[in-house]
Amino acid sequence: MNKVLYKPLSWVVGALGGILAGQAFKQVWTRVAGEEDAPEATDRDYSWRQVIVAAAVQGAIFGAVKAATERAGAVGYRKATGDWPGEE
Repeated sequence: MNKVLYKPLSWVVGALGGILAGQAFKQVWTRVAGEEDAPEATDRDYSWRQVIVAAAVQGAIFGAVKAATERAGAVGYRKATGDWPGEE
């Protein structure tokens, strides 16, 4: 029964993780590229390399933040309920 309560919590944690990941990527990209926004795939002013590097950095940051926030949510849930929300 308690694991049913985890689903809404995971949605909130996931949304917060997405916001954090977006902010982290923007800061990293600004420092690395000196530009506020990363290039879009259809932006003709950027090379293939620039577009692919931007996408790879963004994906890595989003993946890491997603894993960290999901793990933190699971650990917090376990501390609060005594149950582990995933497979044990």
